[in-house]
Amino acid sequence: MTGHPGAPAGYRPCAGAAVFNTEGLVFVGCRIEMDPTKDFAWQLPQGGLDQREDPEQAARRELFEETGIRSVTLLSAIDEWITYDFPPEILGKRFKKHKGQAQKWFAYGFTGDVDEIDLGMHGKPEFKQWDWVPLNSIPSMIVPFKRGVYEAIVNAFQPVSERWARQGV
Repeated sequence: MTGHPGAPAGYRPCAGAAVFNTEGLVFVGCRIEMDPTKDFAWQLPQGGLDQREDPEQAARRELFEETGIRSVTLLSAIDEWITYDFPPEILGKRFKKHKGQAQKWFAYGFTGDVDEIDLGMHGKPEFKQWDWVPLNSIPSMIVPFKRGVYEAIVNAFQPVSERWARQGV
């Protein structure tokens, strides 16, 4: 897929959402195919951009499709594309056209009620369960090949989550 300004060649353009509750904790989901008691089963909502789709709109779409969450306010964004390469054991199995993903990340404040969260909102769920966790804990919850992305998210959004928690809704 091409046509996304600045997206690095060879990478699948994606967008992700870091959603913070009023305590400053971030939403994480346990991937449907993984055991939640094992390491690396958790991640933030994210997914591929449709052709020429605006990354922020894609982040909102992915967030809704994966979690049912609509009640958010945009708090911040990471301007640059953050990339990671697929490890050899999955390269070519799921993603034949790309060597990795290039992601744009957005921070949102959750303004709804937890009853809004519905992991089966959009057909087959991507997550089997969810939780609110401290932002700085997420790099240890993610598969190792995505850790650099999650460390960048922590660095960029830690002050955002703290401001959101202080102001509340």
